Amino acid sequence: MTRMAGELAGRTAIVTGGGRGLGRAMALGLAEAGVNVIVTAAHSRHEIEAVAEEARSFGAGVVRALQADVTSDEDAGRVVGEAMREWGAIHILVNNAGRGMRFVSERFLTTPTKFWETDPDVWRMIIDTNVNGPFLMGRAAVPRMLEQRWGRIINISMNYETMRRAGFSPYGPSKAALESATVIWARDLAGTGVTVNALLPGGVTYTGMVPEGARLKLRARMLPPEIMVPPLLWLVSSAADEVSGERFNASWWDASLAPRLAAEKARADASAPIVSRR
Repeated sequence: MTRMAGELAGRTAIVTGGGRGLGRAMALGLAEAGVNVIVTAAHSRHEIEAVAEEARSFGAGVVRALQADVTSDEDAGRVVGEAMREWGAIHILVNNAGRGMRFVSERFLTTPTKFWETDPDVWRMIIDTNVNGPFLMGRAAVPRMLEQRWGRIINISMNYETMRRAGFSPYGPSKAALESATVIWARDLAGTGVTVNALLPGGVTYTGMVPEGARLKLRARMLPPEIMVPPLLWLVSSAADEVSGERFNASWWDASLAPRLAAEKARADASAPIVSRR
């Protein structure tokens, strides 16, 4: 991490949904590497303020808390505008904000809800956050990245198996849409210096998306949110300049290997070596 930290120092990132779980871990990991970070949350301002305060303890990158809803076009523009106003650039966008199956039912792990039984308002809310949110944030950030001719968009995804699990709609379909967007956006941005990749934890992770009772039962085999940090730091470094339109499984990252080799191992489609699709 030391070499990457030196390279990333002074970069600017936005991490949506950065108050807890994966978002918190990634925001702190970026800040420790010297990146200045804006963390957002639609609600629970106290959580993102706590992340900003925690980052001050190791005195690397600055973390700023900004309450904003990714489903709002106006809020998306405001977040990018704040990054530009304070630091003059936006280098990294981590589309982490998401709503999961707990909004459909607290018993989704034991008593799956059939798709036709899902409240249409809940369906729309999850799709709006998980699909439209990354689009609006990307739409606001990409023009700035194009001006710089350098940028990184990381879309947080999930295992294909979970994406297709019975009773997991609309969460599964929302992540399938985001994975499709990842590849399409990467191709739209080919040759610009801006890359787009998907990153998934690779298993059940200790986050608020899992009901508390299930967390207690599954704790022994749950992944820590910090598992996302090493592959994230590699993906946002210059070492990944030629990598776009790919997906990476954080649980397959092997820290004992050189970063490029660890990335090869973590590539979720390991049928071919990592190459640019530009």
